[in-house]
Amino acid sequence: MKPALFVFVKAPLMGKAKTRLAVGVGPVHAQRIYRAMCAKIFRQCVDPRWDTVLYVTPDAQIGSGYGGLWQEHMVQIAQKDGGLSARLARMFALKGPIIAIGTDTPDIRIRDIALGFKHLKSRRAVFGPAEDGGFWLIGLNGPVQKNVFDNVRWSHPDTLADMEAKITGSIAKLHTLTDVDDEAAYRAVTGRKLR
Repeated sequence: MKPALFVFVKAPLMGKAKTRLAVGVGPVHAQRIYRAMCAKIFRQCVDPRWDTVLYVTPDAQIGSGYGGLWQEHMVQIAQKDGGLSARLARMFALKGPIIAIGTDTPDIRIRDIALGFKHLKSRRAVFGPAEDGGFWLIGLNGPVQKNVFDNVRWSHPDTLADMEAKITGSIAKLHTLTDVDDEAAYRAVTGRKLR
């Protein structure tokens, strides 16, 4: 079975995406930054070695292209209702090696995803740690029990630690990257990557 890469993506609607970033830089600039990050990540995630799926919210935005930002050849699936635990549980209920990433980490490279899938050949899970205590990549061999995602403190300094505690078996870790969630994180990567 071909591995699957799911990209959690929020439609780039004004005032709806990157709200924490918008507090510092304003909604118009936050939307521009978000679109730039999405475009950069999408360029890095499509590869014939795996299927790339956009995991979209809100559900009504399925099929939207946003001026070519969401490329036509990318499969789009609705995230549906529920919090992050429920959305991850639905995705990882599928069979096979699955990796999920978001659109907050512009430094993701195709080699990171390839290495993640390589680790899943011999490991139970793979994580890409984020500097804020969370993770920018999670990979598991599905299907997994949905309770694996219960009682995880999302958007917390111990998010990754909570997830690791739920995994039975060996875990691989990739290198640490920065999630651009707010103005401080954006400024930390601006000089290197985004303008």
